[in-house]
This record gives sequence, structure tokens and C-alpha cells, in this order.
Amino acid sequence: MTPQTSPTSQTSPSSPTSSSPQSAAGPRGRVARAVTTRPRLLLLLILLLTAGAVVVGGGVAERMSSGGSQIPGSESSYATAELERRWPASQPNLLLLVSPRDGTRDVDDPAVASAARDLARQLADEEAVLGVVSYWQTEDTALRARDGGEALITARIKGDEDAVDDALEALEPRYRGAHGAVDVRLGGPAAVRHASQEVIADDLVRAEVIALPVTLVLLVVVFGSAVAAALPLLVGIVSVLGTNAVLRVITEFTDVSVYAQNLTTALGLGLAIDYALFLVRRHREELAAGRDPRDAVAVTLRTAGRTVLYSALTVAVCLASMLVFEQYFLRSLAYAGIAVVLISAAASLVALPAALVLLGHRVNALRLPVGRRGGNPGAGWARLARLVMRRAPLFAVGTVAVLLVLGLPFKDVRFGTADDRQLPSSTEARVVQEELRNEFPGSPGSALAVLVEGKPAAKALAEYSGKVSRLAHVVQVASPAGRFVDGKRVDDAPPAVGYVSVLHSAESASPQSVSLVKKIRSVPASFETSVTGPAAVLADTQHGTAERLPWALAVIAVTTLILVFLLTGSVLLPLLTVVVNGLSLTAMFGAVVWVFQDGHLSGALGFTPTGDIETALPVLMFCVAFGLSMDYGVFLVSRIKEEYEIGGDHRDAVVLGIRRTGGLITAAALILAVVMVAIGTSRVTNIKMLGLGVGLAVLMDAMVVRALLVPAVLRLTGRATWWAPAPLRRLQRRVGLEEEARTTYPDIPTRTERPVSGRT
Repeated sequence: MTPQTSPTSQTSPSSPTSSSPQSAAGPRGRVARAVTTRPRLLLLLILLLTAGAVVVGGGVAERMSSGGSQIPGSESSYATAELERRWPASQPNLLLLVSPRDGTRDVDDPAVASAARDLARQLADEEAVLGVVSYWQTEDTALRARDGGEALITARIKGDEDAVDDALEALEPRYRGAHGAVDVRLGGPAAVRHASQEVIADDLVRAEVIALPVTLVLLVVVFGSAVAAALPLLVGIVSVLGTNAVLRVITEFTDVSVYAQNLTTALGLGLAIDYALFLVRRHREELAAGRDPRDAVAVTLRTAGRTVLYSALTVAVCLASMLVFEQYFLRSLAYAGIAVVLISAAASLVALPAALVLLGHRVNALRLPVGRRGGNPGAGWARLARLVMRRAPLFAVGTVAVLLVLGLPFKDVRFGTADDRQLPSSTEARVVQEELRNEFPGSPGSALAVLVEGKPAAKALAEYSGKVSRLAHVVQVASPAGRFVDGKRVDDAPPAVGYVSVLHSAESASPQSVSLVKKIRSVPASFETSVTGPAAVLADTQHGTAERLPWALAVIAVTTLILVFLLTGSVLLPLLTVVVNGLSLTAMFGAVVWVFQDGHLSGALGFTPTGDIETALPVLMFCVAFGLSMDYGVFLVSRIKEEYEIGGDHRDAVVLGIRRTGGLITAAALILAVVMVAIGTSRVTNIKMLGLGVGLAVLMDAMVVRALLVPAVLRLTGRATWWAPAPLRRLQRRVGLEEEARTTYPDIPTRTERPVSGRT
């Protein structure tokens, strides 16, 4: 196959026959002209927009929620809404754990009982509270600790998650602490969610304090210049601030998960720095090749800028795939991801080039005694690429085998949902939930509720309640037909409810509780039933996620294939890219199970293993990590294609592509890993898992997959890598934004001076 080369591909940038880089037509040419002719105006506009983003996005954290796992339209969602409307006490979200101030008394002591009743009456008078029920009102033993030292007041704070959080902030100082003869601690789903939001917000600030200075140091090492190093960091900060403003606007229309801000920080800093790093490095190469600053910026935009554009589109599509899921936890992360990727790309392609024009050769100013100085850049990467390609079958098989072995633990994954054990062990909400698990026969916070419709006869309802009470792990069933334990009625006085409450001993987020939900739903009844509660929500979430997952994977695969084809014009390379990217994630998923599910290293990392993984989190981690892997994949294959278009030798192109991008990709991966590890210092287990897991995936992709597996595979596929049918080739040339061939850089011997592969 004869490679397609432009007439100027072998012409020096200073040649009078070369057309001006700023005169090119097309969208990139227009952007280049706008940036190079009015850089001060552009930077002023961006500064004003950033200042506005600071104002708009300042209160975004207060507008976010920590829920979002429920599937709209599911059985549990329907039952939850109906029960809240008709019997709000059926699903308490606030628990007051009451204990005698005098440790020698128990909860049945008259003074303790009197203080607790007063407290329950006071809580019932709160405007935001519904359905207050206490042990001292019902004498229900399920609300009393086994040793009699503690008892519960349960209630429901009405409204959506934002209203519940606002009400809880007002209630906490009035009810926590001493009340006469009793002490009160707050727990329940509302308290756990509120505590999670506070911890996550505090941890995010600490992560930024850790990540920013370390990132700046790494950038200085990469560039050896304080000015050049500061530019990517500034672009990252602009991206984060801009995305926070976008999220603040989105919260006016829909719920946004508190996890979105962590994702914004990680991707905003990581991707913006990646893109800026790539562009600044290319700009400095053009300056070194003899171009003046304006022409260097123009060429950088039309070459590296194209790569950044394709990378941003690919990452955005990977994150947008989460929109196929129904729970707003994943959908809101898609909003955040799309916004941060597009803003990062825009800042890199507009603000950064404008700054580079104004700086000119001063981009290399403030040289520091660190970083690469002199030598032959990329020589080590070239030697590694040649070694791998000489032993391509060995490296290909060996690398794939190692990645598959690292991913083996994932075959034993167990999916669950987040609970109070995500929080630090000293958090009050977690302490209360631990007390409920260990000291109470059944926690109202994890009870299942069965909505009964159709006005069944008392006998039919009693038969149904008795059958449910005989199921494994069921402690007690309370229904309008009475209370039942192990199939027998233990209380002939029916409680004043119109639903069936099922207290059980299984963990609310365990396979046993999910199995119990399925068994309750399969109990035959002559009336309509709908089951809800934490375990029912988990069961529906698992079903809904599994149902939509193939669609998300299809969106990622199809769009990745199309974008990589438009970038490269190859039919085989897009397929290889998808497979290689998938392999790069095996270590992450294996580590997630081995560490966070099974509990290895839990002491060193400071978390409590629960024996399962949050159902939606692997989906999020896959979309983020796959997108970031595509980011590096696009950087590499774009440069290899550029080299192939110039010289036409496949092996030389692979070596030169790795030589020019190996250090860049590794530096970008290290910086992004620092950001993710900083996020991973969070005290909330799921945030820790997200940060450390994606950080590991990024390093494995850059240092193992791109350095070893990709060159080995490309050596095996040879020139077939670039084949495409003629009709598709013509389509790619029309649509694919063909890249302008680069100049010959003075630090790299040309092919006429020395064959890169060492062959004559």
C-alpha cells in the first residue's frame, strides 16, 4: 500500500514553498486564526467566564445528593411512593437511639420512659416529621435492645432528599445529646446519607490540597520550566471551576449525585492536564523546529489539536453511555463527565493556545535544575519498542496472560449496596447502625415493607403473613391480621397499619436479603403485593443495571470503533483498540474484588470490608477507566499514524510513535494517577475504591498495555493494521479531519540518516 503523504510533508517549516500554517482552511484553520490574531481578547473573555463560573458554582456541593440508586418505575420505587403517601411510618428514615443517662437503669425505668415519651411527642410536633413511633408507645420488642439498655424512636422526614437533608440539619442540634434522663444519638438512612455528604465534601478539599502541589512538581519535572509546567495546571483549574458551574445549573432541573464533584475534580484536573501537556509538548517541538510562535500554535492545533478533539469525543461518549441507565446516580455522573471533558478540551484548544501565542519563546522561561535536559528524548522508549517487536509473540501472549490472571478475582464478585460501613468508624450515624445490627433483633431501618392492594379478607392476609414469617431470616411479620413469628400468630390485636412489615436478620445489602426479597415476591397471594425496603431496592437495582448494561457497552464499542476509524482510516485498528482497552481494565476489577470486597489491605487503607461491591460502582469505574484508556490510545495511534503517513514503514512508525509519546503518556498517567490517589484518600469506601481503582487502571494502561502489548500486537498485524476497503477509505478522508504531516524535528534523525528499526 502506498502511504498518503502531503506535498509539504518533507518540507522544512522555514521553506518558502511551505504555505503559512495559519492560512489553512477548515474549522481548525479558523480556530487557529482566531487564537493567533486575537489572543488577548480570548484570554480576557475566558477570564470573565471563569470568574462567573466561580460565582455560579460556589454552592454546588450543597445542592447534591448521595442517593440515586433506585430504579424509577420499579416495584420497589412504586411501593415506596405509595407507602410514603398512605403510611409514612412504614419506612422510617430517622432513628433516635435512646439510652438512659444513668447506666444502671434500663429503658423501662419510669423516669427514662417519661423522658422518652416527651421526646417522641416533641418530634411528632415537628412540621417536617411524619409517622413517629417509639418503643414506649408500642412496646414492640423489635424496637428494644436485647439487654434493655437502649430503645428506638423511629420517624420519617418528609420530602425529597434535599428537603430531608435540610430538615435533618435543623433537627440534629435539637435532638442529639442529653434530654433529661436519657441520651440520644441519631441514625437511620437520612443520617447516614447526610454524614456521607459531609465527609465527602471535606475529603474533596483535602484531595485538592494534596493533588495540586504534587501535580505541579511532576509537571516541572516533565518540562523543566516553571512557566510551561504552570500552563496545564491552570487549564485544569479552569476546567474544574467551569464544570462546577455547569453542575450547579443542572441541579436546578434534576438530581445530581454528590459523587459527581469527585469525578469533576479527578477528570477536570486529569484530562485538562493531559490535553495541555500534549499540546504544550507539541508546541515546544514546533518552536525547536524553527517555527515562529504563531505558526507553531497553528500547526499544533491542526495536528495535536485534532488528536485532543478525537480524544475528548471518545472519552465523552464513554461517559455518556451512563445515560442509558435509569438511576440518577449514574445519569448525573454522565452529565458531570460530559461537561468536564468538553470544557477541558475547549480550554485546552482555545485558552491554552492563546496563552502560548502571548508567551512566545518565554514558554521555556524559568528553567529549573530538574527534568530532562539535553540527551536524546525518547531513546529509551525506542529501544523498548524495538525489543518488544523483536519478541512480539512472547510479549503479546505474556502480557495478556498476566492481565487475565490479575483480573481473576473478579469472577467471584458479589454486588450489594452502600451502607453505613462506608463511613469512618467514629461517625455517629455509623455507630448507631452498628448498635442496631448487633443489639436489636431486627432494625426498622432495614425492614421490608409489603404494600397490599385489593382489600383482601382477614383470613387471606393472615395466611399470607404466616407464609412470609416462615421464610429464612425473617424475625417477625406485622400486618393488619396481627403479628406472626415462624408461621404462628403471636398478637391478636392488629396494629393500625395497612401494609405488611417484615423484620429480618439478614444484612440489608447481602445476597441473603436479596434472596429473601425474591422469595417474598414469589409467595402466592389472592391480592396485589409490592415489596420495598433497602434489600428490595438493591434487587431491583441489580436487575435494572444488568438489563441496561449491554446497551451501555454497545454505545461505547460502536462509537469507539467509529471514532478510531475516522482518526486512523483503519478497519483493524479500531477492533484492536477496543480489545486492548478492555484488557487494560482487568487489573482494576481484580483489585477491586481482592481488596475492597474480600478485605485484603483493609487495615492499611483504613476501611471496613462488607463482602460485596456497590452495584453501580463497577459500571462507573468501567466507563471512566475505559475513556481514559482511550485517551492514551488516541494519543499513541494518532502519532503512529502520522509517522506512517510520512515514511510508509510500519515498524518504523510504531517505534517512532512510541518514542515521541511514551514519555508523554507516562507523565500524563502519573499525574492523573496522583489525582486519583488523592481522591482515593477519602474516608468513604466507595470514593476510595473509585480513586485507587481508576488510578491503578491508568498506570497499567500507560506502563504495561501501551508500552508492551500495543507494540507487540502491531508488530504481529503488520501493514494489515492500516488496511481499509476503498469506499471506507474515501469516507474517512472526507469526514476524518485529516491531520497535517509534521515537520522533521532536529532531535530525531530522519529516515534518510538512519533507519529507526536498525534495518538497512
